[in-house]
Amino acid sequence: MAYDEEMAERVRKQLQGRDIAWDEKRMMGGLCFMVDEKMLLGVSEDWLMVRLDPEDYESMLEKPGAEPMDFTGRPMKGFVWVFEEGMSSSAVLSFWIQAALDYNPRAKASAKKKKKR
Repeated sequence: MAYDEEMAERVRKQLQGRDIAWDEKRMMGGLCFMVDEKMLLGVSEDWLMVRLDPEDYESMLEKPGAEPMDFTGRPMKGFVWVFEEGMSSSAVLSFWIQAALDYNPRAKASAKKKKKR
């Protein structure tokens, strides 16, 4: 699965305008943006994958363009897909990025994989 470079560039510009350190990693068939070695959000095809506070999950699903993220046949609480209608403006994209940034300090980092010898 490829990712939309234009969408990735929109995210980069939003992150560059904030006082945070972030990285990019290709993973899960798309491009993930990482803060403090934890997934913040990702771009997959032309939609955004947002990691947010599981306590806010249900209310965030009421936002335009937001749907449950489902890789395995059941939704992953705390992760939502945001489709084009939910990020049509810079202000709305900024809302999703800020929601992910607000949760990031409390999010758990993935376990590090052991290197093969």
